[in-house]
Amino acid sequence: MTNDGKRYRVRRSGPLRGSIRVPGDKSIGHRSLIFGALGRGTSRITGLSEGLDNRATADAFAAMGVAIETGSGGTGVHGVGLRGLRMPTTVVDCENSGTTMRLLSGLLSGQRFGSRLVGDESLTRRPMARIIEPLRARGAHIAGTPGAKPNELYPPISIAPLVEGESLRGIEYTMPVASAQIKSALLLSGLYADGVTALEEPVLSRDHTERMMLALGVPLRTAGSSVVLDPTAEWTGGWDPFEWHVPGDPSSAAFPIVAAAMVAGSELSVEDVGVNPTRTGIFDWLRLSGANVGHRPSGHGAGDEPMAEITIAHGSMRGAVAGGELIVRMIDEIPAVCALAAVAKGVTEIRDAAELRVKESDRLATMAKVLDAFGVPCEELPDGLIITGGQPLRAAHIASRGDHRIAMASALLGLVADGESVIDGAEAVDTSFPGFVSLMRSLGAPIEEEAS
Repeated sequence: MTNDGKRYRVRRSGPLRGSIRVPGDKSIGHRSLIFGALGRGTSRITGLSEGLDNRATADAFAAMGVAIETGSGGTGVHGVGLRGLRMPTTVVDCENSGTTMRLLSGLLSGQRFGSRLVGDESLTRRPMARIIEPLRARGAHIAGTPGAKPNELYPPISIAPLVEGESLRGIEYTMPVASAQIKSALLLSGLYADGVTALEEPVLSRDHTERMMLALGVPLRTAGSSVVLDPTAEWTGGWDPFEWHVPGDPSSAAFPIVAAAMVAGSELSVEDVGVNPTRTGIFDWLRLSGANVGHRPSGHGAGDEPMAEITIAHGSMRGAVAGGELIVRMIDEIPAVCALAAVAKGVTEIRDAAELRVKESDRLATMAKVLDAFGVPCEELPDGLIITGGQPLRAAHIASRGDHRIAMASALLGLVADGESVIDGAEAVDTSFPGFVSLMRSLGAPIEEEAS
């Protein structure tokens, strides 16, 4: 993450109007780079986000001998094949990207060279036992770093090489939480295993990895929340180069879309947003809360990912209850949901969201403090929040705690608060949504960015 501090100054907004595109989907971008690097030949990716998280993945592969260049025609990734990666000459710096660290942990567990994955201060606080333990169970020589919490492991992560004649084993694993990162780490390691990888989730999480593997001819089967990878099946052991377009990130689109739902008189359209069913919980939530949300299909992107134009108009917002699989399908958008709840009439209840406590910040605790600062009644629960909305908001001075989604959610609250709000730590937004301020200003939002 950049060390250059930034802050936002935000004032009450008039109607937001326009047609926009948001940066490419971060999750799909990581995976497109991974599969491009492991392919045979040069793949081309368009629509890749310029955010720092995707850059961390690209830099990691560059350190392992994969040539990657970006120009007007997109990003070219010169794949080296499944067995062509080289041992990095130094540590692999995942910066602030948990996805980079967790997916590469799976991938690098199957290599015949050692590696060490490090990250910034925020990433070093995020739990990693959830991937280390199942990878160890299949024979990986992987270790994390003990920390403050007993029986938990944190970065840095060290991976020792598999020796000659040694392979990862097949595994049948029931995941304790629905997590696309755990699932993807195990599937990527499964490409190097001598047996079947069979995984079961409590609820289906993001399935971008599965879609891409199927599109590339990897011997994979899916059924509901279960997936089976069988590398012993008839398979060439690799894939040819591809040309993929990364759809707009629904997690980024959520912020201007929710802003339009919050600010009276607003009308907005967002083009070519990814609408994978495992990612559309935010749109279902908006409809449940009374927003006028439209959806017009606009083709398919990387790995057969569906895209659509999303339209939104301000409506009379009301509180609602969210839990279970809906939370899984909008886990990264919960800070934006909290901002919407502040203006919705009545009570919004968010449950089954304990996973938010181990994101870039403890998002439940942090959002509770943010809402309180804006004068919004909020009760923090072990797995969620109860928010009472619909009353006037006061301006607030917020610290993002290094969390990009907290910074953007706070900016949304500032658009409907009396007075000028200040959000410190806004540089965190560059991890996922560089250009957030300029895009919001193009819609009429009075947000200013300055050095801090």
